[in-house]
Order: sequence, then C-alpha cells, then structure tokens
Amino acid sequence: MVGDISDLALTGAALLLAGAAAGFAGGLFGIGGGFVVVPALVFLLPLMGVSAEQTAHVAVGTSLATIIFTSVRSTMSHAARDSVDFDLLKGWALWVVLGTFAGAWIADFVSGAQLAMIFGVGVLGFAFYFLLPARAAEPMFAGMPAGIPRAGIAGTLGAFSALLGIGGGTLTTLTMTVCGAPIHRAIGTAAGMGAIIAIPGAIGFAIIGFGETGLPWGSLGYVNLPAALGIIVTSIIFAPLGVAVAHNLAPQVLRRVFGIYLIVVGVTMIAKF
Repeated sequence: MVGDISDLALTGAALLLAGAAAGFAGGLFGIGGGFVVVPALVFLLPLMGVSAEQTAHVAVGTSLATIIFTSVRSTMSHAARDSVDFDLLKGWALWVVLGTFAGAWIADFVSGAQLAMIFGVGVLGFAFYFLLPARAAEPMFAGMPAGIPRAGIAGTLGAFSALLGIGGGTLTTLTMTVCGAPIHRAIGTAAGMGAIIAIPGAIGFAIIGFGETGLPWGSLGYVNLPAALGIIVTSIIFAPLGVAVAHNLAPQVLRRVFGIYLIVVGVTMIAKF
C-alpha cells in the first residue's frame, strides 16, 4: 500500500514537471509541448496500468488534450504583445482541421515510426537554415502560400501533428519564417495553431479509442483525463514565462535558439524510432 502511494506521488510529480517544461517550451517556441509530453507519457503511462500496445495511442491522445490549454494560454500571452496573425489562423483553420481528423484516423492503422523518421530528418534540415548567418538565411518565398498550396500544406500540418501528438507549432513557425514572417510573429501565430490542431485531434483519439478494453481509470477513449490534468495545471502557469523570455530575446538570438531546439527535436525523433 505504501509502495502504491509512493508510486502515485512520483507519477503525479513527474506529470507536473512535464507540464512545466511543456508550458515553458510552448511559450518560448510557439509549440504545444507535445515533444515534451509524449515521451514523458510513454514512460509514465505503464506505471498507471496502460498496456504496451496502447501506450503510444494514449500518449498521443492525452498530449493533444493538454495542448489545447497550453496553446490557448501561450496565444493569449503572445497576443498581448501583438505577435499573433489571427487572419492567417482563420484562413488555415479549415484545412488544418480536416488534416487533423485524417491524421487521427490514420493513427488507428499505422505506428507512425516511418513518419516520425521523415519528420526528424526534415526538421534537422531546417535547423541548419535557422542557424545560418542572417544574410544567408533570407526568406525562401515572398509570402505565405494561398489556394491549393495553402490547403495542401495546412492539411499536411494537421495530419502530421495528429499522428505525432504535437501542436504543429514547429511546422507553422518553419513555414511562416521561410515565407518572410518575423520570428516573434511566427512563434506567436504558431501557438494559436496548436489549439486548432489539438481540439479535433483529441476528439479523434477519444473516438477511435472508445470501447477499447484495458484502459486506465479516467480514460475517455485514448485520452487519459487524470494524466492530462496533471500536465495542464503547470503548463498554463509556465507558458507565459516562456513567452516573456522569447520577447526579451533579439530576433537573431531567438532564431538560433529555435535552430538548436530543432536539432534536439530532430535527433530525438530519429533516435526514438
């Protein structure tokens, strides 16, 4: 009994720590925190009684649920500094949502390992772009895509994010920056993209996991509510701190910090699979 209580306390503390890290990273980089939350949940969920076969799906679904709150909190803080392009979010929302539902549906049939490998290699390539000197890192495109290219990029963004349990902030920031958007505005807008992706994503994982047996107490399909709550509590506290740090960094410094972050993400994704 004492051991059970001790394990529960350690699991709860780990969830709070993961939430703090996810919130800070979410505010700093405009991400939803999924790159922090998913690995943490993959380690912690077995301690909560989740089977090995269901761990990945529950980790992704629960991560998406936490991203809703982390992203909204980050977006509010960035918006207070006039760093969110709400027109872009409105224009991309439909295609992102459709892609997210597609990604959640695909997740019921594939492991996502090959997709994660492709994602990791691609992110490493962009990392070097952000680490280039300012003159060499000129925007690749004159403006944001429209029409069919916009629909394709936005849909792919949603699908990738749903499959990997992330908020899509990394890809949004990459897209906006290579199209000439200032780094601070790209990060602030990316934070808003997280909620657009996470809401349908979490709903999708709840639906595809509905009726599954062997899930731990408090699960709504593949979304474990107690684990999500533990992460959300601290993520919404630390998100504004990440935003404050981001806006206190010069654009070129923030670009390099983001480039280093991309290297960590890319290597982590490749090493994991």
